[in-house]
Amino acid sequence: MLLQYFYDDKLAQASYLVGCQAKGEAVVVDPARNIEAYLSTAEKEGLKIVGALETHIHADYVSGAREIADRVGATLYVSDEGDANWKYENLDSFSYKLLKDGDTITLGNLTFKVMHTPGHTPESISFLLTDGGANADEPIGIFTGDFVFVGDVGRPDLLEKAAGVQGTSEPGARDMFHSLERFKQLPDFLQVWPAHGAGSACGKSLGAVPSSTVGYEKRFNWALQHENETDFIKALLEGQPEPPVYFAIMKHVNKVGPAILRDLEKPEVITDGNQIETLLNDGAQVLDTREAGAFSQQHIPGTINIPFNPSFTNWAGWLINYDEPLYLLCDPNQTDDILTALRSIGIDLVRGFMDAEQAIKQAKNLESYANISPQEAKQLLKTEAVTFIDVRNQSEWDEGHIEGAKHIMLGTLKNRLDEVPNNGTILLTCQSGGRSAIGASLLQAKGYKQIQNITGGYTAWTEQDS
Repeated sequence: MLLQYFYDDKLAQASYLVGCQAKGEAVVVDPARNIEAYLSTAEKEGLKIVGALETHIHADYVSGAREIADRVGATLYVSDEGDANWKYENLDSFSYKLLKDGDTITLGNLTFKVMHTPGHTPESISFLLTDGGANADEPIGIFTGDFVFVGDVGRPDLLEKAAGVQGTSEPGARDMFHSLERFKQLPDFLQVWPAHGAGSACGKSLGAVPSSTVGYEKRFNWALQHENETDFIKALLEGQPEPPVYFAIMKHVNKVGPAILRDLEKPEVITDGNQIETLLNDGAQVLDTREAGAFSQQHIPGTINIPFNPSFTNWAGWLINYDEPLYLLCDPNQTDDILTALRSIGIDLVRGFMDAEQAIKQAKNLESYANISPQEAKQLLKTEAVTFIDVRNQSEWDEGHIEGAKHIMLGTLKNRLDEVPNNGTILLTCQSGGRSAIGASLLQAKGYKQIQNITGGYTAWTEQDS
């Protein structure tokens, strides 16, 4: 048996290539939209990918299952559990099999047994893997998707908070309790292979370790310590992070089926900076992906800044309008990686890109915003009437915040501009200065002029006070 682990740190998303060398075939569990790594690994190992297994309709990234089916003719294996609202659609263009609890998939010497594990979503399933080639008659591990993570379990509130399906959080939490009771009956030695790691918004306290065992999770995962259903539901629903707004879009995209990548329009290479100015004057979205320090010093008015780093995909999903064309100012050497990241969450309307440095050199007008130290910010607050905004998450705000600050979480800022007066200095902070820099660019793009960002954020502010 071959088991290969793949991890996208921008999505905190894990997927797996599982192969039977005896038969020369493999499947991918919970594939990402960019399938090149699976294809190259399979070719290297002399395997043909014949299936794509999905644990549920994903909310945080575009699934690559249909991409694999289109490219290599693989069969889709997807859940047929849950109610009518959570059934996959538009599958007829591909070979597919709908799965129920107890169904099995055979791949040479390997057997995948389906276990219905609702809670995160109604249709959620897990796959128990048995390696008959090792003369085993018991499973070696379980692919849990967003059911059980290392140190956490999948959140049941996304359907209500992100997808707008009212009244589903508590029933989902109840389903999760009973699914975990079933999970506890599995052998302790079983390996646990989840679909996410630390940083994912699909749970509230995911561990950074890529895998675990049933026995370890039974002993140390907070969610598996609860014996009382009511207490468990309360604990599970409390303190969940804000779900990114794009999660609702991803649910729909993965349910009805995403566009195949080869059908997407190829972005135009822009060489004339005047074209960028024209686009901005026409109201186009223009995203500058340089690091925040360079952007703050000089940038083209009307552009927003989301640096291309591990948090890029998350904030692009929060702040980019999916229904409008997008243009990029970026390092040309990063263009392919940026497109992959954007397409991983369904931002497909990228119409063109330009070398950011060339665009800056050709620009007729540039602007900047100030980065100031906590000490300078404190002095500013003493001498001026300032609108002071903290863009951190709710949980961070609840743990401690600066007196006089107004809390507007970064992802919600563009929809709460009516709460930000445009008649004086605006001071922004977050935990370390990164998110507030994105917020500064967003406000400037919306016409706010007197922007100042606290370097080091709340962390530096409190360290100075200690």
